[in-house]
Amino acid sequence: MSRIVVVLNGPNLNLLGRRQPEIYGRETLADLEADCRHVGEGLGLEIEFRQSNREYEIIDWIHEARGRAAGLVINPAALTHTSVAILDALHTFEGPIIEVHISNVHKREAFRHHSYVSTVASGVIVGCGTQGYGLALQRIAALIWAAAR
Repeated sequence: MSRIVVVLNGPNLNLLGRRQPEIYGRETLADLEADCRHVGEGLGLEIEFRQSNREYEIIDWIHEARGRAAGLVINPAALTHTSVAILDALHTFEGPIIEVHISNVHKREAFRHHSYVSTVASGVIVGCGTQGYGLALQRIAALIWAAAR
């Protein structure tokens, strides 16, 4: 059984720590990646961590994960609210998917309240800051191990 979990990050998350720190915090993407690898190691998971500002690249990574990765953690950022193409790609992934948002999208602009990704996600974590990624990895691990029994 695969122990690979792919962590995908969407547009503008490369600016984490510098872009709107009052909303997204001061932790950088590199800090977040290190945290995910540390949590993943403790859970017996191999983490593949990626970020792109290009929708097609995120779709390609979802396709690459099919049949190879045990689970996906995805923060599609603004593509959450617009991308039917990412939703369609996620429908092809067989394992658990956890959607993560650093900010509480429900306390923000109305357009952020709708998520295409949520309709296929096994779980959604919002408003927990970057700590939400660690929570997502814990949930993915629990779902992977439960499926293996």
